[in-house]
Amino acid sequence: MAENTRTPIGRIVAASLVGTTIEWYDFFLYGSAAALVFPALFFPSSDPLTGTLLALLTYAVGFVARPVGALVFGHFGDRLGRKKLLVLSLLMMGGATFLIGCLPTHAAVGALAPLLLTLLRLVQGFALGGEWGGAVLIVSEHGDAKRRGFWASWPQAGVPSGNVLATAVLAILAAVQTDEAFTSWGWRIPFLLSGVLVLIGLWVRLSIDESPIFQQALANSKPSQSMPIVDVFRYHWRDVLIAIGARFGENVSYYVITAFVLVYATTAAGLSRSLVLNAVLIASIVHFVTIPMWGALSDKLGRRPVYLLGAAGVGLWAFAFFPLIDTKNFAAVTLAVTVGLILHGAMYGPQAAYFSELFATRMRYSGVSIGSQLASIVAGALAPLIAVALLDAYDSAFPVMLYMAGAAAITLITVYVSRETKDRDLATLGTPEEVSTTR
Repeated sequence: MAENTRTPIGRIVAASLVGTTIEWYDFFLYGSAAALVFPALFFPSSDPLTGTLLALLTYAVGFVARPVGALVFGHFGDRLGRKKLLVLSLLMMGGATFLIGCLPTHAAVGALAPLLLTLLRLVQGFALGGEWGGAVLIVSEHGDAKRRGFWASWPQAGVPSGNVLATAVLAILAAVQTDEAFTSWGWRIPFLLSGVLVLIGLWVRLSIDESPIFQQALANSKPSQSMPIVDVFRYHWRDVLIAIGARFGENVSYYVITAFVLVYATTAAGLSRSLVLNAVLIASIVHFVTIPMWGALSDKLGRRPVYLLGAAGVGLWAFAFFPLIDTKNFAAVTLAVTVGLILHGAMYGPQAAYFSELFATRMRYSGVSIGSQLASIVAGALAPLIAVALLDAYDSAFPVMLYMAGAAAITLITVYVSRETKDRDLATLGTPEEVSTTR
């Protein structure tokens, strides 16, 4: 299909990467603020650890909204196309993030403050639930099939890119402001910056063309009388389970390594906020670089071997991660987060192509989105909450290590029993009937 592409693949990748970077900047900015400042600003009547749990609960609410967003965006993405929905998701995410920066705190409006915060978090989650599937599909369905793992991994790199951007802004503010100034008004700056970033993302995304594979499927097949999500569970229920299981360990490990580490390092380990943010910043830069490398390797070795390596590595690294944090040494903390994210990238790099290859074209947006976002509820949403609760109950990181290892084991088993997908032709997977004869 590469020769039929009107928009060069480089521009497609850029549009997808810029958009996902901005949306994950918004999403991770909230996560960092939930760990660092929201407990005091929006839940001041609670003790510090309970306030953190409540703030992380609003963080988890965004994950709960993601499958709803996946369902709605997936439905219209499979009926109308990928591009329109990607523009809408960017507008919703950026608008909600900008408004968070304008929110009054509990001291000004009382209980209304956390309610408004939760509402905007729901909008963020809804938008992100539709973003991921469309971003990876518009690249997967444009690029060269032989390099699909590499090209499709670039939207995945938007996750660490967004994290780098959010962490860098927070780190700069932490370095130039006192804690009092940051808590008082400085925390609003990175949220308000989202408005500028959204304008950049829209300019890039509006310049690309619709997926040629989707257009071909739309022209050559009659739309199903049932909703795409109904067809997904009729023809692809096994693939939905594969996506959930494959994403479980990846999601848990990522949010423990990048979100819970802020809580653990600044409370249990007694490290400064600036030190931890700098460690996460360095590790996220390395993560950004290595994700496309893992994607390219999956084009040669297959999706399954690379994914299995990442799951096994993360499960084992969990037992080194927290002891390294406990050293309170910056180099050791940076090593802990960096190696953890490199191993995570071995799962996340091939994931976009892997999931895209599981579903037929006319239900691919719905299938990819629902499979990945259902896992986000039971994995990513609960990971920081479970980790904080385990730390509070046992006053030790060892139960959290077991939690990470168990999640990795679920992914190992799921990917091991699944089939290799790298040689599948996305253009031939156009209808439910074609899927039933090619699988």
